Amino acid sequence: MNLVKQIDYDMIAAMKARDVERTSTLRMVKAALKNREIEKRGELTDAEAQQVFTTMIKQRRDSIEQFQKGNRPELAAKEAREIVVIDAYLPKTASEEDLKKIVDEALAGTSFGQRDMGAAMKAVQAKVQAAGLRADGRQLSELVKARLAQ
Repeated sequence: MNLVKQIDYDMIAAMKARDVERTSTLRMVKAALKNREIEKRGELTDAEAQQVFTTMIKQRRDSIEQFQKGNRPELAAKEAREIVVIDAYLPKTASEEDLKKIVDEALAGTSFGQRDMGAAMKAVQAKVQAAGLRADGRQLSELVKARLAQ
């Protein structure tokens, strides 16, 4: 089932269950997906929907950091709960060991050097997506840098 339709069904189920927090989070997600569809002027693929989810999670992590600095733990906790709901629609996050293995496989037999960071990252990200996983860009970048420095 398409992720956009899955959000619709889950939102209806949350409304029927009177789960206020989940309903409001899914409404936010649905609005973000709809805005992206309007920008694109067409339906979103699952990969594009996952990009929207990833962006929303990044925004919430930034908000959590700001709320913690501003001594607002209740708002930080709310954002954390929203991340849990949104994260359920994304593929499994790769562990560090999995990422190291993928980086080694992707860069084995290539002649990438320190200056070829962009091309190396593209190759590694393609390998991560082909494995049906997702990875934090910062963590992946650090692993690729370390591998290229060898």
